[in-house]
Amino acid sequence: MGSKYTKRYTEEFRRDAIALVDSSDKTVTAIARELGISSESLRGWYRRAEADRGEGQPGELTSAEREELLRLRKENREQQQTIEILKKRRPSS
Repeated sequence: MGSKYTKRYTEEFRRDAIALVDSSDKTVTAIARELGISSESLRGWYRRAEADRGEGQPGELTSAEREELLRLRKENREQQQTIEILKKRRPSS
């Protein structure tokens, strides 16, 4: 999915970084710099955490909703493939 150069961070690290943003008067950019991570990454993690707490922008999906959407899209894709296969196998009238 991602680039082979993309760093992976543990959930614990992400939670701690988000907690640091919540408890500090510093900007997200300053905290990200101190942690040695991308400010865009930290900002994204923080927005997702806000959405999960119900504090996000109206219409923003929570992590659970995002996971469900991905699962449903995959299921839909599989069903569409099955339908196409069955259409091809149906004898012509």
